[in-house]
Amino acid sequence: MKKLIKGIIDFREKSLTAYREKFSMLAYSQSPDVLFIGCCDSRVVPNVFASTDPGDLFVMRNIGNLVPPFEMTARHSSATPVAAAIEFSLLTLNVNHIVVCGHSDCGAMRFFTHPANSQSAQTNLAEWLTHAVPSFERFKACCHANMAEPHNVLSKINVLQQLDHLKTYPIIQERLNKQTLQLHGWWFELAKADVYQYEADKNDFILIDAAYAEKMLKTL
Repeated sequence: MKKLIKGIIDFREKSLTAYREKFSMLAYSQSPDVLFIGCCDSRVVPNVFASTDPGDLFVMRNIGNLVPPFEMTARHSSATPVAAAIEFSLLTLNVNHIVVCGHSDCGAMRFFTHPANSQSAQTNLAEWLTHAVPSFERFKACCHANMAEPHNVLSKINVLQQLDHLKTYPIIQERLNKQTLQLHGWWFELAKADVYQYEADKNDFILIDAAYAEKMLKTL
């Protein structure tokens, strides 16, 4: 908390002048083109690793970067905030891209791959993580729990599962059919601060380096 307060003063004294015009422009409206769905993990900060400015991203974060399927929104109250963020980003902000970003060493994924964690989970956390059960079932169908870093493998699978969940929303499916919306699966490796994007034709996550970024930009 002390660092947070000191950071506010540091921003006011060193950076506010440069940002003042930007914030004055954003005071009454916003026009991000990306809905970024990420994890609550304090180590995952998209504005840092993607070098974005205020107003560039509409960010929704929750434990495990989960998107409950559309059918859950009518009977599971925990799904409502996610559905609301999706609706607002599309109907009000008219974003053109949705990014689901998972990351290494995710505590939500360890909940499944390290059984001792699940036994100590609080009720609300355990209930929320039921939305990740399809990811774990997908993991068990192709992997095994005693492999190296199973939680990281599950984390990548979880990104793909959440992309599938996004496609269950009628408003998203409609825009995908009209080609006015693109979905992206990202994975952030904490140890190296590297960002990867899933490529369906390679069935793998590819490092976003300068060469690959140039290729990506041509498709946007």
